[in-house]
Amino acid sequence: MKRKEQNFKSWFKSGAPWVWMTAGGVSIAVIMTIGLLAVIAVRGLGHFWPADVVEAHYQVPGEAARVMAGELVQEEQVPRARLAAAGLPVDVKGGEFMTRELYKVGNREVYGADFSWVVAEWMSAPQTPENLVVMERREWGNFYGYLLNVKQDGQLVAEGEAAWAELQARITRVDELHAQLVRLEKKDIGRINHGLERLRLESRKLELDGRLDAAAQADLDARRAELDAQYKGLESELIDLNQQLARDSVTVKTVDGREQVIALSKVVRAYQPNAMGVGAKIGFYFAKLWEFLSDEPREANTEGGIFPAIFGTVMMTLIMAVIVTPFGVLAAIYLREYAKQGVMTRIIRIAVNNLAGVPAIVYGVFGLGFFVYVLGGSIDRLFFPEAAPAPTFGTPGLLWASLTLAILAVPVVIVATEEGLARIPRALREGSLALGATKAETLWKVVLPMASPAMMTGLILAVARAAGEVAPLMLVGVVKLAPALPVSGNYPYLHLDQKIMHLGFHIYDVGFQSPNVEAARPLVYATAFLLVLVIALLNLSAVFIRNHLREKYKALDH
Repeated sequence: MKRKEQNFKSWFKSGAPWVWMTAGGVSIAVIMTIGLLAVIAVRGLGHFWPADVVEAHYQVPGEAARVMAGELVQEEQVPRARLAAAGLPVDVKGGEFMTRELYKVGNREVYGADFSWVVAEWMSAPQTPENLVVMERREWGNFYGYLLNVKQDGQLVAEGEAAWAELQARITRVDELHAQLVRLEKKDIGRINHGLERLRLESRKLELDGRLDAAAQADLDARRAELDAQYKGLESELIDLNQQLARDSVTVKTVDGREQVIALSKVVRAYQPNAMGVGAKIGFYFAKLWEFLSDEPREANTEGGIFPAIFGTVMMTLIMAVIVTPFGVLAAIYLREYAKQGVMTRIIRIAVNNLAGVPAIVYGVFGLGFFVYVLGGSIDRLFFPEAAPAPTFGTPGLLWASLTLAILAVPVVIVATEEGLARIPRALREGSLALGATKAETLWKVVLPMASPAMMTGLILAVARAAGEVAPLMLVGVVKLAPALPVSGNYPYLHLDQKIMHLGFHIYDVGFQSPNVEAARPLVYATAFLLVLVIALLNLSAVFIRNHLREKYKALDH
């Protein structure tokens, strides 16, 4: 017994229990993280799977029966007393629980809401008709019902079984026309509008400088007339495309017998989920997933894609990294290599460490006050007086959002770089100096290359923190909807003054500001999962570069 007690004490003093405790804590954290990501992925990515549409009779006790159809979204057990308290005619003497189900019934213009809660025990004769059609529309959400016929300019083209093939062919045509329309509006007409605005600003600038003479005015008028002529040509093309889009329509019928006409210009796709096999559903799933990644949002951000938010997040993070790295590295080099190590230097280091703990919203307020109003307003007065009173840089935009995140992340880069510089052996510096190199040459050619892995570590931490921030961005450049990207074919090509979308703000907006909560919920999960993937991809890219640099300078380190 005594020997066992001595062995236990020896094992305890060796530190092995703490090793196992640490390993257990790390394992639990990893399992919880993987579990959380799995839940987010399942709830988010499962939204794109084409679920079967159930048609059934539903009769609330004491009311007339009605026919309903929809996709089962959620199912839960609810106490009978709770349903009775909600005013439903429930027999409280029955079992303790009843099943309540949430169906996506669509047809918002008919029923007033996309989703409906029903009591499963009051449903009867459920079936999944293969000819039941789901139409995904650009407005008013999904339509669930039956296809009666296809019309062109009000004239019947196909009905019955032939209508389905004709519908698919005409939706393909409409998609091509819609793509042409978007390209015409955004690229060609957008280029002309941009040119007209530049001419207006140029005219105003000449007027302010007192150089708007007859020759200059004639030149401006000639260029404006040329753009107007181009616009008239595009306008006729635009009218023609809209007329072609308005040509086709379909007559449909809801499951309870209400007929309506839907213009195909409002339809994104039509499919029959109950008739689709596994292969067809997989193909549909990846098509929807690609649309989510590459398309623009619609329906108050509850439908469509989130590509502008992805682009804005990545662009802002990259600009932030380009700004924060040189400033953070230079500050660390000064503090470690050049500054006199005294009281003032220690105070600066304490201040840098404290900055890392300042709430993010404070940085947002600082960015709004200093970058937007002071710095941006001064830039407008000095370089863009012709645009007044409309602000150019004196308004939230991509540049100010990136600078605000850079200020937020710079303490992390400074601390990590300083630690990396402190790890470089003094003998290497002295050897370089002994061979005749100057201090600047030693720093540039010996010290900084060996400290580059630590710089990349600071950058990784900065990206990880900055890419997921939301609160400061709401004040300095991120908005609910900005489908136009900050990169275009119009000079200056990269529009740093333009507002952007962000994945983090998109999650907040869809999850808490959406008028259609049930429709937005799966997109919140999908967007959150995508945000994690984007941050992980940015971090992994930086980790790869850091590891490459570490291997390159490992020999020197030894």
